[in-house]
Amino acid sequence: MTPLLEVDEVDVFYGDVQALFGLTVTVAQGETLAVIGANGGGKSTLLKTVAGVLRPARGDVRLQGTSLRGVPAHRRVGRGIAMSPEGRRLFPSLTVEENLLVGAHSGRPGPWGLARVYELFPLVSERRARPAANLSGGEQQAVAIGRALMANPELLLLDEVSLGLAPVVVGQLYAALPTITEQGTTVLVVEQDVHQALAVADRVQCLLEGRTVLEGPAASVDMAALSAAYFGVSA
Repeated sequence: MTPLLEVDEVDVFYGDVQALFGLTVTVAQGETLAVIGANGGGKSTLLKTVAGVLRPARGDVRLQGTSLRGVPAHRRVGRGIAMSPEGRRLFPSLTVEENLLVGAHSGRPGPWGLARVYELFPLVSERRARPAANLSGGEQQAVAIGRALMANPELLLLDEVSLGLAPVVVGQLYAALPTITEQGTTVLVVEQDVHQALAVADRVQCLLEGRTVLEGPAASVDMAALSAAYFGVSA
């Protein structure tokens, strides 16, 4: 069976600085894969490469077996890839509802619309007329995830959901993930919080300096080995 997403031995650079080294990532349909690692490990670079913001110098990215080489980021949304980026990147002067409607611009059919997003995140519904600049960090993160869902993606990319948020808020956001996957959405989540990543994922893949140093089922991962891989030390 062809995986939904295949990242095949990609090298990615920022100018002369290489960030990913022959990285391979595979995500099956309906799976939640958590990519973890310390700062500088290449996690966000991976998501940007899948989303089309960065282009690999070598290797390929395929969605349902079809290469995305040459497909720009805005066209990938129409193909079924949507991202909630690090830092949320909402339009601060637009209302919550206007930000959500931006996510629906591709016109992809599917289960997600304003009513479903408001049902998933009731606080977002209560603040629908409020400018995004006036939201708390957790509220902004919920809107960013909702905006990505409005594109009705096959593949949802979540970049550092927990960054800068209180643990109770992070727990509330991740509590919505089962509802998202029940709709048939596949999730690739980048996360520094190892325990949170293991709690929500089917599989985990740890990156260190742009390379995979450990991967396996989240339910059976050896914590000592994972800790060693995360920090790049001997177990």
